[in-house]
Amino acid sequence: MTAAARVQDDWTLVLEGFDPADEGRREALCTLGNGYQAVRGAAPESPAGGPHYPGTYAAGFFNRLRDEVGGAVVETESMVNLPNWLVLRIAVEGEWIDPLDPAHLLDHRLTLDMRRGLLSRVLRFTDGAGRRTAVRQRRFVHMGLRHLAGLQTVVTPENWSGRLRLRSGLDGRVTNSGVARYRDMADRHLRVASTEEVDPETLLLVARTTQSELLVAEAARTRVDAGTGIATGRRTVRERGRISHDLEADVAEGRALTVEKIVALVTSRDVAVSHPALTAVEQLAEAPCFQALLTSHELAWDQLWRRFRVDLTDGRGTATAETLRTLRLDLFHVLQTVSPHDLDLDAGIPARGLHGEAYRGHVFWDELFVLPVLTLRMPQLARALLHYRVRRLDAARHAARVAGHRGAMYPWQSGSDGREESQRVHLNPRSGRWMPDTSHLQRHVGLAVAYDVWQYYQATGDLDFLAGHGAEVVLEVARFFADLARHDPASDRYRIRGVMGPDEYSTRYPGAAEPGIDDNAYTNVMAVWLWHRARDTLAVLPSTRRAELVERLGLTPAELLHWDDLCRRMYVPFRADGVLEQFHGASLLPELDWADYRRRYGDLQRLDRILEAEGRSVDDYQVTKQADALMLFYLLSADELRELLGGLGYALPPEVIPRTIDHHLAHTAHGSTLSALVHAWVLARAHREDALDHFERAVRSDLADVQGGTTAEGVHLGAMAGSVDLLQRCFAGLETRADALWFNPHWPARYGALEFTVEYRSHTLDVQVSGREVRVAAAPGPGTPVRVGCGDDVRLLRPGEALRFVAMSGATDRPAAAGPGGVASR
Repeated sequence: MTAAARVQDDWTLVLEGFDPADEGRREALCTLGNGYQAVRGAAPESPAGGPHYPGTYAAGFFNRLRDEVGGAVVETESMVNLPNWLVLRIAVEGEWIDPLDPAHLLDHRLTLDMRRGLLSRVLRFTDGAGRRTAVRQRRFVHMGLRHLAGLQTVVTPENWSGRLRLRSGLDGRVTNSGVARYRDMADRHLRVASTEEVDPETLLLVARTTQSELLVAEAARTRVDAGTGIATGRRTVRERGRISHDLEADVAEGRALTVEKIVALVTSRDVAVSHPALTAVEQLAEAPCFQALLTSHELAWDQLWRRFRVDLTDGRGTATAETLRTLRLDLFHVLQTVSPHDLDLDAGIPARGLHGEAYRGHVFWDELFVLPVLTLRMPQLARALLHYRVRRLDAARHAARVAGHRGAMYPWQSGSDGREESQRVHLNPRSGRWMPDTSHLQRHVGLAVAYDVWQYYQATGDLDFLAGHGAEVVLEVARFFADLARHDPASDRYRIRGVMGPDEYSTRYPGAAEPGIDDNAYTNVMAVWLWHRARDTLAVLPSTRRAELVERLGLTPAELLHWDDLCRRMYVPFRADGVLEQFHGASLLPELDWADYRRRYGDLQRLDRILEAEGRSVDDYQVTKQADALMLFYLLSADELRELLGGLGYALPPEVIPRTIDHHLAHTAHGSTLSALVHAWVLARAHREDALDHFERAVRSDLADVQGGTTAEGVHLGAMAGSVDLLQRCFAGLETRADALWFNPHWPARYGALEFTVEYRSHTLDVQVSGREVRVAAAPGPGTPVRVGCGDDVRLLRPGEALRFVAMSGATDRPAAAGPGGVASR
């Protein structure tokens, strides 16, 4: 049976049938989580293997393993796949059944209710004797109670009476084997420390990681609904690394048996925990029944959706409903990865969510896409996630010192302690060869961290965070890039050499012995932006705190004057026609015959693998994996970019902007889910229809699995959050700057009106955007007025009041509002 998706309403995703080739995507899309833990949408009766991968993950839970690759020892840290608590197998008259086997399966349907955070499953199967059985399941991972999750199973014999057995267990014999290209490497992160039956209904499994020595405890309580009137028996089954309860009952035709399984998951990373096993058992002992837990879980989601409301109204029928449903699916998975439970967790934002093992659960710079959505709705959560970077400032300082630089050098990939976790080799599945990986040279991740800190401050006015934590990050990253820049006497300019930009194809010059390219335009310009913001940061700090920081960091007047000099004499590469170049010398590389490669290969998203398999390299051509120089238009307004370049002595005439966009778009393979997002942003003003095409692609990246199989390894969280952010800050033109909330709407008529809720400086604001018009209404209550602007029209908005603005056509030449960015292969 094949699985097909259909829309039941704009809150529900329905997957009909079963397709083994599509099972991985379905499991990722049907993942349930609460920011603390998550479980993939796998079938409870199916162990890992073949199409199935029932992964369970906890935020920030990592372990290291070693391998020998190419004669060298490689150490890799991974987010650990935790013991599988879903286990629930069914036996009819003593025969264990795989209901998804085509020989048995009659019907299968999954329903993901995003409003309630509930996954429902209906299946019917037959056995070799022709006995038909119906199963209805519901599961949740509690959004209000971080440790708890539930699975309810209702089994109904349709045409038979006899003996039914259900095996409910905890399986600690799990490995990290969810990504095919990692499977030749070490994958066993856990050792089961103990299993026990706590009481007649409750089982406990405790496991420890092999290197980080973290503990995880899972306690499971399995009950048969006493209201069924069916006599049942129970026995404990102990096997190496797992423990189960076998429940047996004599069932009658048409009479349902209901089994509920409530699980508590606790780790040694939790605060206020004596031992995970004790807490897991205590949590379970106090947990009510499935339905009572579901009710409180639904309330927690309802409260969360009020803060993160997004609606499209009066649109053109089905297309609008599908777009809204997909937007909500994207936002749903963002909130399952980062939620209010992260307020006291030391966990960053993993690029692939808590949904799979791609990129080993590492943190890249995807918070650049995610934080704007959070900051404008739950600023305290954005602040907590920024603390992940604050806590790793010393590790970034250490990395800079080892590299021979001052300041702080944040890693491209981060995990438990902030060291560089980027792989140094990667496998090309097309050729079967292991290739060098130099992505750790993407120094610009530190620029993203500093940018996030400043944007958070602009949106919230949280001077306490900036003064106590954020300013030090901004200043130390600014110091690192100032030390990275070297004066070139020949041009009398400062240059940054030997790095990689957001485009991960351009790793070295053809024939060069060492990796890295020089003067990546994005890196150089954003470094200039950072030195300006470092000055601004010092200016807004209270005088006492400013003096303390200057003293402790040893910031001298000469160093600050050097930053000013850099802001005047940084080198930025331009082509002869005025187009902003990706990096120095990029235009000297030969052109690729795009038409020929599209004819021969069709999809060119992984053009690097195609060329490598041919014995060539993407480094030898003018080829971009994803937006690089265009990221400047994504992060900065045209006016701000023009001001930065003008301070360096470079002109950016308005007519050059579309030429720059067209040039880079023509050389981009879109090998990232984020690429379509960035291009939608930069095309939104001048090429509306093209922008909407890119927007639709970005929104559907994971639902449609546009990368051909990568969604199964985990969702692309940056693209998911960025799609929502694209609506509010690109098409609605929302930005926070100069102590005001600004709008510049260019909302497409095909989607009707856009409505969403934001929090700005402690005010809850309802926003409605239609065409060039925007209405902003503040909830009643206490608070001082806030400034809201559109073009030259800036007014005060008081609690309980509403303002209406109409943007003038041509009021600004912004190809992008100030927003997030960063495009790696995610």
